[in-house]
Amino acid sequence: MNLYFRLLKLILSRFFFRKPLKLLDTSIIEGRVWPTDIDNNLHMNNGRYLTLMDLGRFDWILSCGYIGLCFKNRWFPIVGALKILYLKPLKPFEKFQLKTRILGWDAKWIYVEQSFEVKGVLCSKSVLQGLFHGPQGKLSTSEWLKAAGYQKPSPKLPPDVRSWLRSSR
Repeated sequence: MNLYFRLLKLILSRFFFRKPLKLLDTSIIEGRVWPTDIDNNLHMNNGRYLTLMDLGRFDWILSCGYIGLCFKNRWFPIVGALKILYLKPLKPFEKFQLKTRILGWDAKWIYVEQSFEVKGVLCSKSVLQGLFHGPQGKLSTSEWLKAAGYQKPSPKLPPDVRSWLRSSR
């Protein structure tokens, strides 16, 4: 249930208190580790990171103004692969920032980086490979970018992401 409250807070804060973002801007949402987020080791459950990352990606789509495009065309984002590093545990009641940004893309996939930070200290970092899916199936990245009004080429993917992609083939 607390995820619905977090989603509502995210939507309201985006419309009333935060400025719109561009495609390559970083979405930042602030949160706190609640008792419902922790596991028996008394830190945030690894599955909760992934759930909150869904909210971060939703915030990015909402912040960039792509939510209307998605509803109009019945497009929805899906994750194809994800790599996550847990570097420092998030403790009960600790405040954190979740940062979401697009690293780049290829013909099929969009690569997204998400990180959890506490007071500027990196606690977790992930890279995911995703795409948009619609009534006619998977959208090519060029089709989605054209609809989003973005015409520039992809930024060069960082070496660690390129290495991950090579190793996952």
